[in-house]
Amino acid sequence: MLDYVVKITRDATKVSPTDHERLHAAGFDDRGILQITLIASWFNYINRVADALGIGRG
Repeated sequence: MLDYVVKITRDATKVSPTDHERLHAAGFDDRGILQITLIASWFNYINRVADALGIGRG
């Protein structure tokens, strides 16, 4: 799962059906994969917004 999240964070265009197959093999169903994807993507989005607005800078 963490490798998948890292891939989404670095370059989501690199995610392939093979990544989803690996998650299925690890016991995640389609709903679980969707939830992982949505949560990781949301965190990436909100962190980029915060960085762009300078939130948290001294």
